[in-house]
Amino acid sequence: MRNIEIEELGATPITERKIEVVERKGLGHPDYICDSIMNQVSVELCKEYLKRFDAIMHHNIDKGMLVAGEVKIKFGGGVILKPMRIIFGDRATFEVEGEFIDVNTIAIDTAKKWINDNLRFVNPETIEYQVEIARGSVELTDIFRRKNAILGANDTSAAVGYAPMTPTENLVLETERFLNSSDFKKKFPESGEDIKVMGLRKRDTVQLIVADPLVDRFIESEEEYFRKKDELLEEIKTYAAERTELETSISMNTLDREGRGMGGIYVTVTGTSAEDADSGQVGRGNRVNGIIPLNRPVSSEAAAGKNPVSHVGKIYNVLSYRIASEIYANVPDIREVYVWLLSQIGEPIDQPKIAAAQVIMERGSLNEVEKEVNEVIDRELANIQEFCMDLAYGKIPVC
Repeated sequence: MRNIEIEELGATPITERKIEVVERKGLGHPDYICDSIMNQVSVELCKEYLKRFDAIMHHNIDKGMLVAGEVKIKFGGGVILKPMRIIFGDRATFEVEGEFIDVNTIAIDTAKKWINDNLRFVNPETIEYQVEIARGSVELTDIFRRKNAILGANDTSAAVGYAPMTPTENLVLETERFLNSSDFKKKFPESGEDIKVMGLRKRDTVQLIVADPLVDRFIESEEEYFRKKDELLEEIKTYAAERTELETSISMNTLDREGRGMGGIYVTVTGTSAEDADSGQVGRGNRVNGIIPLNRPVSSEAAAGKNPVSHVGKIYNVLSYRIASEIYANVPDIREVYVWLLSQIGEPIDQPKIAAAQVIMERGSLNEVEKEVNEVIDRELANIQEFCMDLAYGKIPVC
């Protein structure tokens, strides 16, 4: 028997509250870059471990940083003066029964490929890479040698997820994805990847505050910058208006000031502020559902880069959202649901210390749906091995 508790939550649903604030850090944001690269390093290590040893070995690549470089921006195209530096941190398994795993090369090659695939104007060969990944502690490493079908948790940690996402949350998420889509970049190549969208809903009105660094090679003058900015702004307004019934207003690059030259416009050489304005760090970006929902309870753990078979900071973080979504989709008359998972170090990850659901009912009473909610939670925990393998192969996004 699993430790499952279900209660009715006496709270106002998010959509009925007067104020809602949601943020999304986009593809080229330094924090997103860190999360994505370090998580992909974990995925590539999992593949290597599975291929060679038929098991995932201990690793956690969740202490990464991106140190900003230095550039000289210029109309028509600037230059890089000092390269960005990516620092890979924490622990991994370098040797299994006398066989060596080249963790450092895997980390660097993974970063180069991710950058090449996602950042059009960043040359991965010009970046400096600093690998500070070390061997794991004896006790945490031993978890992986205990030959249990389901591993024990490597930490005592809690996570929370929820469903459904609100119209504002979806709008913020989808707007960034639209602006960083290949079709949008073909139409507006001057739009950089370091896009951030902040959404503020006040009652029935939502304002999106968008940051989008224009790439200087496509901009010949201050006048052209503001003309292209207006074109981008109109495109965003049209997109947002078609995707929500809320009244929308859009602003973009609000630090801009006409007449101040380079000091009054948001342009970059590479499309990301990581080139010289802003460093990045794992765990400072989006939650595992792709946004930063300031009205919601959220997990404090960074999921990106953690191993997917024993580190509950990753597994429970993502699984709590999966369970919440399954409850909302399959159990009738639920308006909103929050799922909490708590592990105890050393105990099997399919047997949390507590798995709790807090439910806001649309109609009816909790008694009518409690059995169904319990069944969903139990089923998802029973299938945790398959879920962990999906995490291991990168099939489930974590940022």
